[in-house]
Amino acid sequence: MGFTIGGIRDLRSGSRRRGRTSECVTTVAEYTGLWGWDVVPGARASRTGRPSGAVCSCGAGDCPSPGAHPLSFAPAVPAGATLDAAAAAWAEVPGAAVLLPVGRSFDVLDVAEAAGRHALVRLERMGLPLGPVALTPDGRALFFVAPGAAQELPQLLYRMGWDDARLDLRCLGPGEHVTAPPSDHAGLGPVRWLRPPTLDTAGRPPQARLLLGTLAYVCHRSAAS
Repeated sequence: MGFTIGGIRDLRSGSRRRGRTSECVTTVAEYTGLWGWDVVPGARASRTGRPSGAVCSCGAGDCPSPGAHPLSFAPAVPAGATLDAAAAAWAEVPGAAVLLPVGRSFDVLDVAEAAGRHALVRLERMGLPLGPVALTPDGRALFFVAPGAAQELPQLLYRMGWDDARLDLRCLGPGEHVTAPPSDHAGLGPVRWLRPPTLDTAGRPPQARLLLGTLAYVCHRSAAS
């Protein structure tokens, strides 16, 4: 894919010396070159005392999702892009957030952070295959699963007997984006990895059906308590 894990670590050390912009470029190059994900430049938000709570860098006064959407004028950086390509792309949008398009390499199961943490412990104890898991600053846990999960979710919940339950669980699919660590999300703070990607899990996240039963159960218990 253009460089190695060791090369990424060297680049990260250099990026810390060169500042935040270079660190962002290195992160983009890691996602595209090492994990094989597309990356999209995203808007940033600053928190204010206004009723809306945040001002988006896109400039729209009525932006419905400040600091949590792609920049319409900025092209995506495709999977496999090199460090030089990432640097050239981010030079056009300095300070942009790093967003990952959903529905290409992965879909995302989105649950409350507390439920996600409890479910992750259960899933690890059961020895089930797991993909990356991210935590957002507004208290959500994002489980990366194989593409197609969003389309299959209603049927999967029906088969498992959870279709009538009120669950704080949704699936993000094609056309949606998630903010990638360590970018700021909606002016609330950085997104973090609870379970970072690896060479095995980034390109082959698990099927949603393997995680969904446990996630639904924990979400249901959380709601009941």
